[in-house]
Amino acid sequence: MSSTPRWCAEARRDGRARSVPSPKNWSRPQVKHAPPKKEARPQGGSAPPTQRKASPPKQVTPLVSLPSIVSVHDLARILRVHMRKLQFRMEQIGFDDTRPDRLLKLEDAELIAAEYNIMVATKQDSELDIYPRPAPTPEERATLPLRPPVVTIMGHVDHGKTTLLDTLRSTSVAAGEAGGITQHIGAFSVPVKRPEGAISSVTFLDTPGHAAFSTMRSRGSSVTDIVVMVVAADDSVMPQTREVISLVRGDDRHVPLVVAITKVDAPKADPQRVRYDLCAEGIDVEDLGGDVPCVEVSAKQGIGLDALDETLAVMAEMAELRAETSGMAEGRILESRVEKGRGNVATVLVQRGSLASGDVIVCGTTWAKVKQLMQPDGRATKQVLPGYAAQVAGWRELPKAGDQFLGAPDEARGKRAVEYRQRIVKEQALLLDAEQIDEGRRRKAEADAQRERAEQLTRREMQRLQRAEEEGTMHAEAVAQAVRAQNVTEQEASETRAILPLILKADVSGTAEALAHTLAPIGNARAGVKIVSQGVGDLTESDVNVAHAVGAHVIGFHVKASKAIQTLAARMQPPVAVHCDDVIYRLMDHVTDQVARLLPPRDEMRVVGEAQVAQLFHIKQGSRRPPKCVAGCRVTNGVISRASEVRVLRGDDRHEVFRGKLDTLRQVKKDVAEMRKGTECGMSFDGFDGLQVDDQIQCFTMVQVPASLHSSTS
Repeated sequence: MSSTPRWCAEARRDGRARSVPSPKNWSRPQVKHAPPKKEARPQGGSAPPTQRKASPPKQVTPLVSLPSIVSVHDLARILRVHMRKLQFRMEQIGFDDTRPDRLLKLEDAELIAAEYNIMVATKQDSELDIYPRPAPTPEERATLPLRPPVVTIMGHVDHGKTTLLDTLRSTSVAAGEAGGITQHIGAFSVPVKRPEGAISSVTFLDTPGHAAFSTMRSRGSSVTDIVVMVVAADDSVMPQTREVISLVRGDDRHVPLVVAITKVDAPKADPQRVRYDLCAEGIDVEDLGGDVPCVEVSAKQGIGLDALDETLAVMAEMAELRAETSGMAEGRILESRVEKGRGNVATVLVQRGSLASGDVIVCGTTWAKVKQLMQPDGRATKQVLPGYAAQVAGWRELPKAGDQFLGAPDEARGKRAVEYRQRIVKEQALLLDAEQIDEGRRRKAEADAQRERAEQLTRREMQRLQRAEEEGTMHAEAVAQAVRAQNVTEQEASETRAILPLILKADVSGTAEALAHTLAPIGNARAGVKIVSQGVGDLTESDVNVAHAVGAHVIGFHVKASKAIQTLAARMQPPVAVHCDDVIYRLMDHVTDQVARLLPPRDEMRVVGEAQVAQLFHIKQGSRRPPKCVAGCRVTNGVISRASEVRVLRGDDRHEVFRGKLDTLRQVKKDVAEMRKGTECGMSFDGFDGLQVDDQIQCFTMVQVPASLHSSTS
């Protein structure tokens, strides 16, 4: 053992001067020891106590809090992990994009944190929301009271749905619809006689038949108990008829179906043909051995209405439709709109519980304290029970058609639920924005990489061309210009697409939704539509100002543009286009025309004359020049003009072998400017001598015509 004092060794290692005490003053340092603890002797014995081993420290899982959106860079900082290591770990678990600015959803961030044994704290605030009550058990359901059935009338446009309902409720609604076409869902209840004489109510839904309203028909079928599919006896199965069949077949609830053959009094009515056509579509009617009831009716003559009532009553009894008539209400929004003097109004269908004036209901991200409760015919009511529809006024914001509404115990509870839902919607919007931002960044990175590769290829190509030019094998500058022109053309083609922005306004939210779904797909690869916004109510000054700011057209459906709004739109620089209509297919045609106008005019070939090659002549042009080929032709159509362009077509497929100009056009030996149908002439072509007998010669001009979406390149 070394005799060097420890402090000397430490001094040498430190390399610093230290004060050293004098040897005579050296002494052992005085260390104060704590008095030994007395071990507690176990009672009842003198055995020495056993040594207690220290337990290992417990593993504590780190807990962090993460936002709903976090970048890779911020996640590395929160987890206290080096960026490169985090990116490597992300690649190991399957992430392709590990850029520091990539935005991650909370679920992805939790997955990455779990790789480092780090837990993410989550907020348990879902109890703030309101949920439907549990479904009753079969035993409980058997004790509930019966409710009226909800019957949806569906079918092709103008097959008599609304007229049939008019007759059932003895009112006239069809005359008020634009073009006789139902534009939104109507709901009302009518008394129906049962076979044994009892009176029961049936709630009818009248859904649109036009192709644009498929979303609204789907919504109607989702709340219905029985579907009545109307088929005109003089028109049989049509596209919307097939759509109704697919809706009924695709419904997991197996909604019963009744076929009503309408217009049996029409001159060309053929009900039996309708039955066979339905069988071909898979609908086996009772008259042909199936199980689907089929009733022949005429709404105008009142034929078969009693039979239809009895059929619906029997099917409702067999369905055993029951629901709670007490407790907070639950149901669906059929349509919503803004009414002058009443504000935001929604037509609702109560499915469970009861709805009364003063109740608080929540739907989506809005709520209402029921101020007015009115029946569909406009009469006030105090309470609405399951199976009935009503108009509810008092909404803070317009609810969306098709959404579920739930009753709340009080106003404060309803507000908390709406605030929670609004926060969830905002978080989902942030997630969507993050995905779009990531997608945009990814596309930009790909475009930059592609541009870099193109530039490298162009540089290499230019170097190759320069070498070729030096060797004299080709003209490098001409080919280089072609390469650059091709790059510019491809870039312009990929980056340009004409867009027509639209601001949509409609009378009810369901119609606005259907209108947006109908207009959004209009267009092709070169031009299309972008829905800037959609709303409910008449056109306002704000709509015109927004349209002017973004260069949009304003489209109104079942709404009006006042003279003041029209004047304001016309005075804008540039003017704002405003178009309102009550029939949706006219709006579709208008928007299609406006989108087509965004496309540049296209060149169209118009043939002005045709001729047939009957004989070939080879005219000598001297000893040093080859003979010139002259075609003896007969003009078969139109006019052949020397100033116009021509093309030569050959074979049964009429493929083009030459396009260019005429060199000579002669009749016998006289040069002429044009030749008409029925005459014979000789002609030769500038730079083309490969004519054959029976070739067809067309004389044409190129004209510019307005582009259409179908004729343009898609």
